Amino acid sequence: MNRIQKGSLAIDHKLYDFIANEVMPVVGLDNEQYWQDFERIVKKYTPINRELLAKRDEIQAKIDEWHAKNPTKDGQFDKKAYTQFLQDLGYIVPVGDDFSITTENVDDEIATIAGPQLVVPVRNARYALNAANARWGSLYDALYGTDVIDETDGAEKGNSYNPKRGAKVIDFAKQFLTNNFALLDANYSQVTGFAVDNGQLMVNIGEKTTKLQNPEKFVGFVGDTANPSAILLKNNGLHVEIQIDKNSPIGKDDPAGIKDVLLEAAVTTIQDCEDSVAAVDAGEKTEVYRNWFGLMKGDLTDTFVKNGKTMTRTMNSDREYTAPDGKTLTLHGRSVMLLRNVGHLMTNPAILVDGEEIFEGIMDTLMTALCSLPDLLNKNSLKNSRTGSMYIVKPKMHGPDEVAFTVALFGDVEQALNLPNNTLKVGIMDEERRTTVNLKECIRKAKERTIFINTGFMDRTGDEMHTSMQAGAFVRKNDMKHEDWLNAYERWNVDVGVACGLRGKAQIGKGMWAKPDSMKEMLATKSNHPKSGATCAWVPSPTGATLHAIHYHETDVMDVLDSIKTRTPATLDDLLSIPLATTTDWTQDEKTKELENNCQGILGYVVRWVDQGIGCSKVPDIDNVGLMEDRATLRISSQHVANWLEHGVVSREQVLDVLKRMAKIVDAQNADDPNYTRMSDSCDTLAFNCACDLIFQGAKQPSGYTEPLLHKARLDLKSRL
Repeated sequence: MNRIQKGSLAIDHKLYDFIANEVMPVVGLDNEQYWQDFERIVKKYTPINRELLAKRDEIQAKIDEWHAKNPTKDGQFDKKAYTQFLQDLGYIVPVGDDFSITTENVDDEIATIAGPQLVVPVRNARYALNAANARWGSLYDALYGTDVIDETDGAEKGNSYNPKRGAKVIDFAKQFLTNNFALLDANYSQVTGFAVDNGQLMVNIGEKTTKLQNPEKFVGFVGDTANPSAILLKNNGLHVEIQIDKNSPIGKDDPAGIKDVLLEAAVTTIQDCEDSVAAVDAGEKTEVYRNWFGLMKGDLTDTFVKNGKTMTRTMNSDREYTAPDGKTLTLHGRSVMLLRNVGHLMTNPAILVDGEEIFEGIMDTLMTALCSLPDLLNKNSLKNSRTGSMYIVKPKMHGPDEVAFTVALFGDVEQALNLPNNTLKVGIMDEERRTTVNLKECIRKAKERTIFINTGFMDRTGDEMHTSMQAGAFVRKNDMKHEDWLNAYERWNVDVGVACGLRGKAQIGKGMWAKPDSMKEMLATKSNHPKSGATCAWVPSPTGATLHAIHYHETDVMDVLDSIKTRTPATLDDLLSIPLATTTDWTQDEKTKELENNCQGILGYVVRWVDQGIGCSKVPDIDNVGLMEDRATLRISSQHVANWLEHGVVSREQVLDVLKRMAKIVDAQNADDPNYTRMSDSCDTLAFNCACDLIFQGAKQPSGYTEPLLHKARLDLKSRL
């Protein structure tokens, strides 16, 4: 491998050339000085990183030992003694005085506007652009193309426009407008036109004229006052644009000439370097950094073929309207983008430090902050942050010390890049139990930088199982959702966020809707997230963002957060309720079905990750329902089977037999993929063996993470190519 030597750093030439030839000419820093600062920071933080990981292992070993000495009976254990043990161990730290975060220079989209949040692998330029542009979405398209609108009574999708289906879409959209932008003595199905008179929205109902019940919800328009081409409305901080064109295929048949209703949808987007990305070496990491750099310059493009046509995607420009007072109103045309860096565990061969692989999380901070300079220094064509901040979501941190490590690292990187203190903001992923039980103290360590706390059911469940691996056999996977600890966890995250003053300064988030083809179900259930106080919640697609935005019109999340201040908070006692089965007397058929569900999902995800470098995709489950899968879903499935093996619920032979049978199913599900490598012919491929290792070595993997084995298998495969 060709490397460039800079002090004790040996940098892969692909990455080095990208920084020297593409980044530095834009940001104007001295290349030699950057690498000197890079080396200094890496040398300073590498030993601390090692110590934090060693502390994780030490704590886990003592927890395992405690469970061995204090066995459970019928799923029960001495919770009082267990809690005291965790406190004596330092796993649970003392809780300090109340405080409020003091984060400054936060964009409104993060601080005060509640709405959907997309998560997308930044290594895929097309997906990254789709997410950035998902700030505005067509409600007509989102309804027409999904199962929200049923296909009964002649309303099938078909291969061409179906007027009967279109009529159902329009009825739905106009009811949405009526519900959220009510008119005086009328509804939107009766509207025949719009005009603006002296800063007021006038709505024609035949020969009569009416107004909005709340005139302040009218905030702008496009075109002439007498014949506007767009009307801009605003509710709960989110905009809606009614588009008018009586000559368009849709508008010509509409009494008011309405051709579409646009919703402000993905207000924020997490561009992901972590769980949804497979990036194991310098070439793949350079792709990640190059795409982020393009987003921060505002000039990222991607050309691809879709339906036989070559298309080029670029970043959307801002949107301009005339405000009621006649002044120009400019709205952001793109999501405000956060970037999820890698956690503290993994190393990467892209750069060697004294001959050893660099910690990937340290590298990510130095690289992605550098690549954000075009935005921070106003050297770009399209702005991301208008307040001069970079938003880094930091995953998989275990407790306050690891948050403090991140904060210190951010400070040194700011100095190296000549950035003001606290430019680099931090989003704290509350997805490891040691962070959950110490969430207040974690936030305290980053109180000047915190812009985000977020629950993540899958990773949190994976950590719950690995932490308590020796406590006993767990309930079946689907039953996890009904356990006391999970309900307490979701409430606790919001309770602590509100108590620490995040309202109006930072996001309080909820996790992903995993079924991108089940939008009707999402629309019926995901309203629970804003009702629970989530100012953002994850969706799997721009279409999902557009539909989920409806929930934020129905619920004013800021009012919910105000009411939460007075409720009884979730308790530590409930948080420490381990999801143990009271009996393992399941039938053989029940055990087999559980194994099949887990093993099919594991294989379906792993085979794409290892063989094709796909970190996130819609993977069909055992019933052929497409689920958005990433490493978090893999973690919970592999840990669950590992736990049942550990406690003799199933045998190694049973698991291996199911894996071999599921390999045939996964092969069949991927039969149309020309890049797919079959597993079931030999059941000895790198991907199949990796899936086996994730299960059979699962109890010994650090925190139950899947990355070490996935990276090893993919690097092995790439070395053979």
